[in-house]
Amino acid sequence: MAPGGSACKEVLESYPTVSDYEIATAELETNSKPTRATNGLGGQQGIYSTNGVHELLECPVCTCLMYPPIHQCPNGHTLCSNCKIRVHQCCPTCRYDLGNIRCLALEKVAESLELPCTYQALGCNDIFPYYSKLKHEQHCRFRPYNCPYAGSECSVTGDIPTLVEHLKDDHKVDMHDGCTFNHRYVKSNPHEVENATWMLTVFNCFGRQFCLHFEAFQLGMAPVYMAFLRFMGDDNEAKKFSYSLEVGANGRKLIWQGIPRSIRDSHKKVRDSQDGLIIQRNMALYFSGGERQELKLRVTGRIWKEE
Repeated sequence: MAPGGSACKEVLESYPTVSDYEIATAELETNSKPTRATNGLGGQQGIYSTNGVHELLECPVCTCLMYPPIHQCPNGHTLCSNCKIRVHQCCPTCRYDLGNIRCLALEKVAESLELPCTYQALGCNDIFPYYSKLKHEQHCRFRPYNCPYAGSECSVTGDIPTLVEHLKDDHKVDMHDGCTFNHRYVKSNPHEVENATWMLTVFNCFGRQFCLHFEAFQLGMAPVYMAFLRFMGDDNEAKKFSYSLEVGANGRKLIWQGIPRSIRDSHKKVRDSQDGLIIQRNMALYFSGGERQELKLRVTGRIWKEE
């Protein structure tokens, strides 16, 4: 219902009226000092946005930038399509029914803008058309990394030096220098699996950092042990390295060779893809020797750089 109590007819799309366009244009001219900027994706030119237009395109509910379809109430208050569902079709500003009105004027304004990457402060200096910016940021090589620690749901993000210090100080992860390793894993009751992560160790090798994971989990109905390596960096850099893992005893041996996965891939994604050394429990207990009442595994390995 529009102001004054009159009924508001819902339409699938609302083309901008003169007043809509004038309001959007006035915001653009008053609040920003546009400069011409060359787009890093093909050299197209557009209006380089400053804070005024940027704020105009922020959803008042989630404060994220809005992308089509941008919705508005009969009074002209805008919000994004995700929040339109969240507020149950009720304008959060004036409480009128939102209906299905599109703010095409604001969508057109956005189309003419170019914005810097959100990760500009982290080193990305590219400028993108408004509607290309979001896609770029999903794959920007400067975007922060998630903490690779798998023992808890850690929400810390940052660059690699920040995460290395975080792992050492907050998660008390062991740090080692060198490209070869020899680790012994002992568990008094090997029948307790319970998807338990056992160990994360970080290796400084070739001036880069690698995370060695070793854990027990259920693979279908069978309990297994798994060791795998993740690279603290992007996938294109991870492919420059290879690693091998070896476990054995009593004249038997299992060997795995592969490429470390980037920490851009979550720990669970790597584990569920079985991209690592997998040891069935019966074989693990055989390697442990004795009465098979205690798990004793020695995992050796090395990391090398591909030429």
